Amino acid sequence: MSVVATTRVSKYHLGLIGAAVLILLMSLVRIVSGQDDITSSGTFAAALLLAVPIGLAGLGGLWAERAGVVNIGLEGMMVLGTWFAGWAGYQWGWAAALLAGLVAGALGGLIHAVATVTFGVDHIISGVAINLLGPGVTRFLSEVLYKEGTGAAKAGAGITTSPALSSQAPEVSLPLLSSGPDWLGSLENTHWFLLSDLAGILRGLTHEVNALVILAVLLLPLTFFVLWHTAFGLRLRSAGENPWAAESLGVNVYLIKYLAVVISGAFAGLGGVFLVFVTTKYVEGQTAGRGFIGLAAMIFGNWRPGGLAAGAALFGYADGLQLRSSGAVTSFFLFGAALLVLYVGARLRGMLASNQPAEIVARGAREYTLLAGAAVGAVLLVWLWMTVDKLPNEFVFITPHVLTLLVLLVASQRLRMPKADGVRYRRGEQH
Repeated sequence: MSVVATTRVSKYHLGLIGAAVLILLMSLVRIVSGQDDITSSGTFAAALLLAVPIGLAGLGGLWAERAGVVNIGLEGMMVLGTWFAGWAGYQWGWAAALLAGLVAGALGGLIHAVATVTFGVDHIISGVAINLLGPGVTRFLSEVLYKEGTGAAKAGAGITTSPALSSQAPEVSLPLLSSGPDWLGSLENTHWFLLSDLAGILRGLTHEVNALVILAVLLLPLTFFVLWHTAFGLRLRSAGENPWAAESLGVNVYLIKYLAVVISGAFAGLGGVFLVFVTTKYVEGQTAGRGFIGLAAMIFGNWRPGGLAAGAALFGYADGLQLRSSGAVTSFFLFGAALLVLYVGARLRGMLASNQPAEIVARGAREYTLLAGAAVGAVLLVWLWMTVDKLPNEFVFITPHVLTLLVLLVASQRLRMPKADGVRYRRGEQH
């Protein structure tokens, strides 16, 4: 077996072990804290619904930035997707909403591509402009098409909302697990250690799942396959690493960048469509910054689909837990303390197992300061869990956003963005 294959197997096994350890910790925290919502099927069903739009926005950012185009306009593209999905959905049903949202998001991506790729506009400025343009355009269209006296207004529309969708996307349950007798629900209600937690997680992720959720989950491995196992993906990633080298090999870098950014916008628009499916209509402001959180999840995932999925799941779970139970949010303190203890133990074990005194000394004060800070943090989190009975609603509401900042702070130590990400490209003018 080759070294590359061995590394892949090792990462796969480490991922499985990490997931098993997380579930075990969640079960322990549930038993100690008495908060059953930590692993309930309702929490994980809500987390799945909240993670999907974040993950789709993150996929949009991944496609664009792997081609060397920074796309912070994901929020505006999601807004366009929500409005056009609501407008088409109330007239022709969920399939038309899906198509309209995709096209609207792709149109937003096309505008970003024209500005950045063709005219060389700074990527951040163009993205900010799209984030301003999206809400402005959708408000204008609402005032024109949903004004009082029109058929849409009579169907319940206003300048901040569309009529309800005329049909809903189908929902499916995974065979054997969540179809037929609800044996997972019965096992969850026993509240047994680990078994009921596994049942709650599986039921939440497989029972009456929206078809668009399944599509979004399948897009993650599909993206990995296209970008890392096809010639097109290799060309796209080369445009984000060194476009002039790609150009010398005959790659049409302009075309690659255009395709990547348009696909990026389409993914963001699809995230907007999903929000409309959840609420059954367009509502102004329903994206609520998910485009930015999706971008953060993509960065947390180190510009890779697997890491992006983990980041989106983390943010979706935090949001779902605070919606289900404000009291259960305090369990994050205990959960965080357990993770810090595991981290300290693993680092100390690695240092002691090295048997290389010179190597231990070479780690320097930074390593020991980091371990001491993690230990103090664990003690502080346990103290907070024991003393804080219930968090204020304001703190509970911002928990996902605080978590976003903390995760990015930790993840920033190991990130490697594409080398030409955000670099202005002109054919034949290598920097």
